[in-house]
Amino acid sequence: MTTQIDQVLYTGKTHTTGGRDGAARSADGQLDLKLSPPGSNRPGTNPEQLFAAGWSACFIGAMNRAAGGLKVKLPADLAVDAEVDLGKTGEEFFLQARLNVSLPGLDREVARAVVDGAHKICPYSKLTRGNINVELNLV
Repeated sequence: MTTQIDQVLYTGKTHTTGGRDGAARSADGQLDLKLSPPGSNRPGTNPEQLFAAGWSACFIGAMNRAAGGLKVKLPADLAVDAEVDLGKTGEEFFLQARLNVSLPGLDREVARAVVDGAHKICPYSKLTRGNINVELNLV
């Protein structure tokens, strides 16, 4: 079952050509980059890096919201290192991911509650839930 959006807050619009050997540009011109296959060492990024960057940024926002609900102040130097793997099983391609979350100075139990809360509310986490393997690690 999918959830219908009642109010659209923002729509990201991009135009991409050439696939993994191409380019992507946002409608507002804020994003304009070359694409290259993972591991090719050619100029450009790839969809896995873009997904990792987007998810980790969104996850930090979700952690702030989860922490607010728990009446917890997050450290200024918090960070999320996202790792998105592209792999194969048989002839099919799949993704899997790890979010390595650093919440220095926060009690481990409180940090785990923040991460778990963020994973429940982050739109990227909702997108992946039940679709790919995801690890949430406190580092």
